Amino acid sequence: MNDKKVRVTELFDCTVPYLENLFDGCEYPWEMLPKLGKYIENLIKDGIKGFELLSDGVLVGKDVRIYENVTIEPPAIIGDGCVLRPGAFLRGNVVLGKNCVVGNSTELKNCVLLNRVQVPHYNYVGDSVLGNGAHLGAGAICSNLKSDKTAVRVKTDNAVYDTGIRKFGAALADNADVGCGCVLNPGTVVGKNTRIYPLVSVRGVIPADRIVKSAECLVKKEVRPCAE
Repeated sequence: MNDKKVRVTELFDCTVPYLENLFDGCEYPWEMLPKLGKYIENLIKDGIKGFELLSDGVLVGKDVRIYENVTIEPPAIIGDGCVLRPGAFLRGNVVLGKNCVVGNSTELKNCVLLNRVQVPHYNYVGDSVLGNGAHLGAGAICSNLKSDKTAVRVKTDNAVYDTGIRKFGAALADNADVGCGCVLNPGTVVGKNTRIYPLVSVRGVIPADRIVKSAECLVKKEVRPCAE
């Protein structure tokens, strides 16, 4: 049982210097989540060049903009150029790469956002990993807990992975784009460059380079030449 669509190496190009060892020993993204808090704490303890302590257990890079009424619970690391808009809530064990946008009334918990991730309006991202350039439309959420509270399973076309953890939301690969009002059910993995239309509830593994128009309609993206 080994489907490469869900491997870390197929999902993310992790170029964030302070996260270069984040997935060491992890073949799949969910294997990192139970270790994330300790990883962040060690980074804060050792320090990151160019970063400063905003408060106890919260490390921030250069040119970070934090609006009023933002709540940041430790441990947390906020990379260079990030923007935290009013009402954003970082609920511990959160690490952001460069130039991320965390919007109004957006909640993050035990998650990793790599570079240029946008979660700009009323989003919930719990126990999840969002790759470079990933985007959640307004109101889109990464649901991280099954209704029966049992361990989350990740289902592909030819395999079922028991993660062994009760809370795992989603892994969005680099440049995945999720439309407004979508629900990513526990254990969702979205491949690189895949786009999900608004108001779709998805689960399981969506391959790279797809367009998801509904839960039943998934098509391969066309590669169109750029207009000259």
